[in-house]
Amino acid sequence: MPNRVFSLLTLSLLTIVTPELNAEVEAPDHWALQPIVRPAVPEVPEQLADRVRNPIDAFVLAHLAAEKLTLSPDASPATLLRRLHLDLTGLPPSPQAISAFLEKSKADPESAYHEAVEQLLDSPHFGERWGRHWLDMARYADSEGYLGDAIRPWAWVYRDWVVTAINEDLPYDEFSIEQLAGDLLEKPTLEQLVATGFHRNTLRNTEAGVDLELYRTKEVVDRVNATGTIWLGLTLGCAECHDHKHDPITQHDFYQLYAFFNNADESTASLPLTPELETYARSLLSKKDLEKNPDPKLSARARTFRERTKDRRESFVHERGDYTRHGEKVTPGFPAVLHSLPGKTDAPDRLDLAHWLFDESNPLTARVAANQVWQHLFGVGIVATPDDFGTAGSPPTHPQLLDWLATEYRRLGWSRKELIRLIVQSSTYRQSSAVRSEFAEHPTGNTLLWRQNAFRVSAETVRDLNLAASGLLDPSLGGPSIRPPLPGFVTEVGRSVQWPVSEGGDRYRRGLYIFLKRTVIYPMLTTFDASDTSVSCARRERTNTPMQALTLLNDPVFFEGAEALGRDLHTRHGENIDEAIEDLFQRCLGRSPLTSELDTLRSAHDDFARASANPEAAMMATARVVLNLDEFVTRD
Repeated sequence: MPNRVFSLLTLSLLTIVTPELNAEVEAPDHWALQPIVRPAVPEVPEQLADRVRNPIDAFVLAHLAAEKLTLSPDASPATLLRRLHLDLTGLPPSPQAISAFLEKSKADPESAYHEAVEQLLDSPHFGERWGRHWLDMARYADSEGYLGDAIRPWAWVYRDWVVTAINEDLPYDEFSIEQLAGDLLEKPTLEQLVATGFHRNTLRNTEAGVDLELYRTKEVVDRVNATGTIWLGLTLGCAECHDHKHDPITQHDFYQLYAFFNNADESTASLPLTPELETYARSLLSKKDLEKNPDPKLSARARTFRERTKDRRESFVHERGDYTRHGEKVTPGFPAVLHSLPGKTDAPDRLDLAHWLFDESNPLTARVAANQVWQHLFGVGIVATPDDFGTAGSPPTHPQLLDWLATEYRRLGWSRKELIRLIVQSSTYRQSSAVRSEFAEHPTGNTLLWRQNAFRVSAETVRDLNLAASGLLDPSLGGPSIRPPLPGFVTEVGRSVQWPVSEGGDRYRRGLYIFLKRTVIYPMLTTFDASDTSVSCARRERTNTPMQALTLLNDPVFFEGAEALGRDLHTRHGENIDEAIEDLFQRCLGRSPLTSELDTLRSAHDDFARASANPEAAMMATARVVLNLDEFVTRD
């Protein structure tokens, strides 16, 4: 009887599930696989022409008009400045910067805005902010993972390469090619070899007695999956064990891509030896010429890596994903549903794969890349599933705009800064995020962008905001990762954790530089939804939990920030509480308090003062109130 019930249940599940799984869309019909054609910019009615600052607005207005919606007015100058700072650098504007911007805006708001954009794009902190986005996708961490979770003492050099490359606006195609195949370039520079640290971001099991081939295979599979997520926006991993159930990607396609990555010798794929890397690190931090490296040992090591890749392993389809069960033999190649590489007849290598990704016939890479940039400036992409442009992913809300941005990205020479400049100059980006009652119940929500999106900032930015407002932030760039204080329970439970707490200014460096140990991710980061470093992450989740409020109140670094802020406010303003509250709001929220807010905080401060004989303690308690506001951690 139980077997009969089980059989009936299985049959019913197959009846329900199978049609959905097999409901493939013909490859030529799916929007993401169509050739990218630059669309004409829509014409805008004369009465809306004043809202069009660039073609982006014309595309958005065309969609809004079809639904009888309109763009919202521009946000206030103070809101726009804070938005720009958080989006471009991840740091708040100082009260002095706010005051200067507001003064310039009175005379010429457009000029003041353009000047602010240029200053932020030129800021060294731009690379930190946008480098963090990339490191999520590159699954960067400072340790190997698995139970042993050995430390990678020089992983940070790859992280610093990313930040430097983004600050220097290395074109996105070159930025990608150097990471995928920098070692295969003719006479690769030391920088280009460091860039291939991208491949070393995989988890690696170094424990004694493990099946080395099993875990080597897992690393290769991870590289295939990361490539699919980052550059193709496809869930290639769904084809590891069988043909993809939703997209026209076969298991054969998967293992052809696998073959591109199946020849790296891990013993030589690691970063240079410690003395050599230390020399490089110093040159990186001091921004010396990285083209010149007199160390012959390092050059020999780089050549060895390239020479060993010539002795290529044979690759096979793994039946049901089992590396011990070899199916048909495969050679490096590209998914049949996509284009081939023009002029390439012999066996392609990783460098060919990198060039194939950026070939103009590729319908995915430019769309995926433009969508990633858009996502970080609006909180959600034109395609809401940046890691899945397949049939199971979300369709684009503005398909013509996406294609226009993709072609524009190429036209701009793959300049990340130029594309960002274009987007943030638009009226669409500058809108207020306030909900308008007449559109609040519209069935499309805000997918058509009749207002800007407000959203909580990233985990690292939450920390940075506190440190910046309190004056504790150490803004220095680069260098080894730092270890802020860990809650006691982390080191007391389970395996012992070696976590020497950083002292001095290092303790207060940006969240980007926090040591990422895969088995013990810094709790504050996980509380605010930092990415899982074990897989490529193209989109972070945003949750809202009580633990976040408790962290803002009680985390050691946040508490120290409140102490420093309260002490500084008391030193600057003494018994003038209204001035102190004004300063507090400017530092934390980038604006002046409303009269009602001023009255409430003044009353709260008086209560705190009566409860404590220490005036600094009363001001610290007042500061903690503002530091724990939703507005403090929200990009409006």
